[in-house]
Order: sequence, then C-alpha cells, then structure tokens
Amino acid sequence: MHRIVFLLLLIYLLFTNFWPVPALYLTWLIFDWDTPEKGGRSSSWVRNWLIWNHFRDYFPIQLVKTHNLLPSHNYIVGVHPHGILCVGAFCNFVTRSTGFCEKFPGIRPFLATLAGNFRLPVFREYLMSGGLCPVTRRAIGHLISRNGTGNAVAIVVGGAAESLSCKPGLTTIILNKRKGFVRMALQHGAHLVPAFSFGENDLFQQVVFEEGTCMKSFQNRFQKLLGFAPCFFYGRGFTSVHSQGFLPFPRPITTVIGEPVTVPKIEQPTCGTVDAYHAMYVKALLKLFNDHKVQYGLSETAELQIL
Repeated sequence: MHRIVFLLLLIYLLFTNFWPVPALYLTWLIFDWDTPEKGGRSSSWVRNWLIWNHFRDYFPIQLVKTHNLLPSHNYIVGVHPHGILCVGAFCNFVTRSTGFCEKFPGIRPFLATLAGNFRLPVFREYLMSGGLCPVTRRAIGHLISRNGTGNAVAIVVGGAAESLSCKPGLTTIILNKRKGFVRMALQHGAHLVPAFSFGENDLFQQVVFEEGTCMKSFQNRFQKLLGFAPCFFYGRGFTSVHSQGFLPFPRPITTVIGEPVTVPKIEQPTCGTVDAYHAMYVKALLKLFNDHKVQYGLSETAELQIL
C-alpha cells in the first residue's frame, strides 16, 4: 500500500509547479514512516480545538467515571460497542471536550485505529496529532512499556466485524475470541479497563444482511482484504432530522469507564492464564453494562449478547 502512495506522490511531482513542497514532505515522510509504530505524537492544540465542543454537544456525548485510574500504572481500555464510526471512543479519547484529563488526572489517553490509516500522507499527521496510533502490537506495546506510566490505550475490541451487526436497540458485541489485547496486557502488566458507550449503535440505521447471503459474503471478504467492512447505512440529512442522509442522528452517547482489572506482568502467559483474565474482563464488562443500562436508556430486561 505504501508503495502505491509513494508512486502517486512522485507522479504529482512531475505535473505541478509547486513540486518543492511535496518533494520536501515526501523526503521527510520516508524518514518519519515508522513513527506511528512508536506511539505516534500527540498535540494538545489539536485535542483542544473548539470545534470538538460543538461535536460533543450535537449528540450530546458525556464521559462517566466510576473508578480511579492511577498514574502509576498503564492501562488498556476495551471500548464497546464499535458502532458505525466509533463516535464515543473518538470524542472521549481523542478530544478533550468531555473532560477525560480532568476526570483522570495524570492519565494520557490514546486511541488505536486501523494501521492502514497511517499510510495515507497528510492524513496520518492529523491522526497522530490527536493521539491516535495503529492498533498493532508494536505501537500499543511501545505506549505501555516505553512511554513511562499513566498511559491509557483505548481499543475498540469488536473492530470492523462488529460494525456489520450494529443497529439501534441492539447490544451485541464480538469479544469471545478477541484475546490478543488480554495477552498484551499480561505481557506488559497493563491493567484492563472495560468501557461501554451507551447509545453508540443508535446513530445510524443499517441494512444488516443475513449470514449466507451474497452481500454478507461480499462484506466479509472486503473486511479480510482491507481491514474494514463496507456498511450500508443512513442517518439524517443536512436540512432536517426527519430527512435521510449520512449525518448521524443527534442521539445521546454516554461512555462509562468501569473498574480496572488488575493484571500482573507475565512475559510468556499461557493460554490458560489468558483465558482466565479474559473471563475476568468479561465479568467486569457485564457488571458495568448491567449496573448502568437502565440509567442510560435501555430496559431492565436488556442483555448484553457476547459473540
């Protein structure tokens, strides 16, 4: 993929009068290519843009703290569900608009996203300036082992596969076989923190295809090839909340940060150990969901279905 990007930039150099600018950027990009895998770089200026306050208030979005996170530890925060665009995760862990740093003093938040995004020139600079990093073992491992303590790396565990099944009112997540983040936490001694964004699945209407259909097979193959899934969804239009378009519906999102699961440092954890801490994480997530579901818009009988 990066070879294609370099080729396009070189072609651009041949047909523009402003060739020194992209030439200098391309030269710098070659030397800076590995920066995302080293945790990237964060700019408080970008995180504090006033536009993020308007973004927060549109839905609105709020962050709820239930337990302290100590600056003497590092954390891997599992965020559920994915939804279509991970709006709650982005607003809470990338922007400063919901007061993460005030609620958790001494903790630096990061959000892990698709590694392919960091191969796009210019766009990669914007992502890193907001504290995003690739969702790779190397990048996350750097942040929780070589960047001191007080780091909280948020991972939307369900990923692209989970986005294919999100619909308003559904509380289904993909977690049972997602154990890599638990293994990484054990290898680095980073505590595991469950987080649930109530309302995330209500922002768009999506056409969900049944298993075995041609469209479902197309989505699955596309996801395996490019790392993300093509979702067929719609929201509100630009002129009215009653029209159809691609803006998300203005519906509240509440991201609740749960109680950390204390994790020891085991450089070579066995499968049994990983399974045990994965089960502890699932138990903590279920407790978080059940304790807050009624308060944030779900019925008493609503259940979190884990696939």
